[in-house]
Amino acid sequence: MKAISLCQRERIFTLLQEGYSSREVAFREKVSYVSVLRIKKKKEKTGHFDVVPRPGRPRILTERHDRNIAKLIKTVRRSLRKQGLVSRYRNWTIEDWHKVVWSDESKFMIFGSDGREWCWRDPNLPLKPQHVKPTVKFGGGSIMIWGCMGAFGVGKYCKIDGRMDGELYREILEEEFLGTLSECDLSVDDVIFQQDNDPKHTANKTYEWFKDNDVEILDWPAQSPDLNPIEHLWNEIDRRLRQLPGNITSKDDLWDKVQLVWNQIDVDFCLKLIDTMPQRIKDVLRAGGGYTEW
Repeated sequence: MKAISLCQRERIFTLLQEGYSSREVAFREKVSYVSVLRIKKKKEKTGHFDVVPRPGRPRILTERHDRNIAKLIKTVRRSLRKQGLVSRYRNWTIEDWHKVVWSDESKFMIFGSDGREWCWRDPNLPLKPQHVKPTVKFGGGSIMIWGCMGAFGVGKYCKIDGRMDGELYREILEEEFLGTLSECDLSVDDVIFQQDNDPKHTANKTYEWFKDNDVEILDWPAQSPDLNPIEHLWNEIDRRLRQLPGNITSKDDLWDKVQLVWNQIDVDFCLKLIDTMPQRIKDVLRAGGGYTEW
């Protein structure tokens, strides 16, 4: 439990004197109810808040050290979980990976006064841990796209207006994912659906939708863009957008050009990305579940 500072102890006792109940003070100060009672008893009995020093060596680590250690432990646990999940697929063949429908969302930015960055990293640079974090971007606006791809090529896609919640995501699955299968003359029995572990993707109602529609989900490690070949599809769309003549002047213009580029992606390009999966799996296992250079 985090130690309560002398300043906070004084504030807790002051609130008690002002008439707040012990439970109200505990809630306001984010400490336990028992701690409030002990502080009150200590002050009334001794007239001070001094804490008797505990025997033993003084503390070496600072709070910053504690935070860094906690962060490291979290990273290691994530890597071990990723390694454990990925090990299930070490014997998958390319034909197995051809059954997967890959899905993702990506934000595309319009040129602004300080430029644009459609993708979360430079496609020419290897993936590093610092790349996998939310970023704040500025410029002339942006659009969010959901899309999917598979051995059949690129599937259906859509622009997301506003905030995407679980209900909207299920509508996308109903219209875009199932619509893709219908257009490709596939059934849910022919494919395995991949998605990341965003809360809206893992909500109970979303899992109920998958169950009701008999859709098999690929068990996927969190925060693993280096494993997902669709990330390279976004990078390719980004590259082609940058090569188009003229400037992108509005969100509608950007959306029109994204649709143009998306529909130009051929099946062979998607197959080449998917066919890298056996090597991606090997590289992740070799890295002990850490990030790779994909």
